[in-house]
Amino acid sequence: MAVTIHPSAIVDEGAQIGDGSRVWHFVHVCGGARIGKGVSLGQNVFVGNKTVIGDSCKIQNNVSVYDNVTLEEGVFCGPSMVFTNVYNPRSLIERKSEYRDTLVKRGATLGANSTIVCGVTIGEFGFVGAGAVVNKDVPAYALMVGVPARQIGWMSEYGEQIELPLSGDGQYLCPHDGSTYTLEGQTLTKAKG
Repeated sequence: MAVTIHPSAIVDEGAQIGDGSRVWHFVHVCGGARIGKGVSLGQNVFVGNKTVIGDSCKIQNNVSVYDNVTLEEGVFCGPSMVFTNVYNPRSLIERKSEYRDTLVKRGATLGANSTIVCGVTIGEFGFVGAGAVVNKDVPAYALMVGVPARQIGWMSEYGEQIELPLSGDGQYLCPHDGSTYTLEGQTLTKAKG
């Protein structure tokens, strides 16, 4: 399987892009980037040198994936969402040695126009609503909205809200794939199977 690269895109020498990936109009991929298989980079996406993008990620138009951002498999980045890599930037002060790592775990969704402040981890299948500003770690399966983002519920791997409280004990059976989710305290897990 080949990589599709639009003629207007710039892919610097040394960049690694996996089979079946698509690089659309006006994208710039820096030479140190590592991009997995089956990834879609929408129009006007920028990918920095010190980035890792896992297999099957979808990065929509106008997203910049800056240095020190890692996206695991199957992450969705909505249109015009924002990553940062310096916590307290100043134009007149060089802070490249202070970049903070941001990790977005497998299957997470980052909604359109959301902002992920550097140094946080988004848990597996976490769901950040459109326009939210995330400035602290997000638990696996958590549904986050607002500025600053706060948890208002849980989301299944299928992408639908789970009918369980934010904390306590309970179970939810997904009607789409039969998966069982278990809430214990403030942690939601999916049964292996």
